[in-house]
Amino acid sequence: MLTYLCHITVQNERPTRTTLEVLTHLRRLAYRDHARLAACVLHPEAASVVEALKAYGVEQVYLIRHPLFKQHLNAPVIAALEAVFKQAKPALMAFASTEAVKDVLGALATRVGAVAVPDVSAFDFGSTFTATRPVMAARALADVTVADQPVLVSVRAGAYQAQPAETSVEPELVEIPLEIDAAALRATLREVITGATGQLDLSEASIVVAAGRGVRDEAGKQLVEALARELGAAVGASRAAIESGLFPASLQIGQTGKVVSPILYIAVGISGAIQHVAGMAGSQIIVAINKDPNAPIFNLATYGIVGDLYQILPILIEEIRVLKT
Repeated sequence: MLTYLCHITVQNERPTRTTLEVLTHLRRLAYRDHARLAACVLHPEAASVVEALKAYGVEQVYLIRHPLFKQHLNAPVIAALEAVFKQAKPALMAFASTEAVKDVLGALATRVGAVAVPDVSAFDFGSTFTATRPVMAARALADVTVADQPVLVSVRAGAYQAQPAETSVEPELVEIPLEIDAAALRATLREVITGATGQLDLSEASIVVAAGRGVRDEAGKQLVEALARELGAAVGASRAAIESGLFPASLQIGQTGKVVSPILYIAVGISGAIQHVAGMAGSQIIVAINKDPNAPIFNLATYGIVGDLYQILPILIEEIRVLKT
C-alpha cells in the first residue's frame, strides 16, 4: 500500500493552520488513491499533538521526542526526518512551506534519494507528480511534472482550506527512538531573539493589517497597530515600511519576507509592488487603502478606499469600536 506522509509543524502545542491545510489535501489524495495517510511529529511532547490529528483522518503517526526539538536546529531535524522516512517509506511526503522547512528540504531529499519540489501552490499525485509553482515574484505560474518517486513537496500557505474529516480516526502511534548528542552538534542554538511579546504569528493569522510606504511616521504606525488590536489582527509591513525603521524586519511580507494567506488582508499605504504582492496574493479578501487611485494594489483588491490613511484609519477604528460595543 502506498503511504502519503505529512510533516506536522507544531506551534503552541498544536499543529499550525498551514500544516492542517496541507494535511487536508493529502487526505483527499490518500482516500482517492487508497493510500495510507500518515503524519510525523518532531517535538519534546509529540504525543500531545496526536489528539488534534485524529479529526483529520490520520491513520498512522510517527513520533520522535527529543528536547532538541523545542527549537529548530537543522542537523537533528534532518536526522529525525530521515529516520521517519526510512521507516515509513512514503511515495509522497508533504510539508507546509516555512523558513525552517526551506532550510532542510534539499538536504533531506539528498539523504533519502527523493525529488524535492518546493513552495508549490497546488499539487497532485498519480502515475506522475504534478504541481504548480508561483515564479517571477508570483507574476507567473510554472507547471512541474516529476516522473520519479519518492517526492518531497512543500506547500505555500493558503493553497488549500483546512477541513476535518467526516469521521475521526484513532491513529496507530509509532515511536521512533533517536539518539543525538547535543554536545557533538557542530551548530548550537545559544539565543532566540524574538519581537514584542503578544504579537500574533503572521503566517497563522486570519486577519493581517499591513503597513506600506504611506505610513510615514510614528503616528501612522500607531494607527495601524490600533486597527490591528481592534480586529485581533497581526501586523505586517512592506519592505519600504521596514526600511523606514518603523517596523522590525520580522514583520516583512513579500518575496524576501513572509508569505501570508489570511481571510482578510488590509493593505494600508501599500502601492502593490510585485515583490510585496508575491507574499500576500493568496489572501481571501483584500482591502486596500491608498491615496493614489492608480496604485497597482487596487487591481488586486476586493475592496478599495481612495484617501489619506491618516484620515481614514481613525474613522475605521472608531466604527469598529462602535460595532463591538
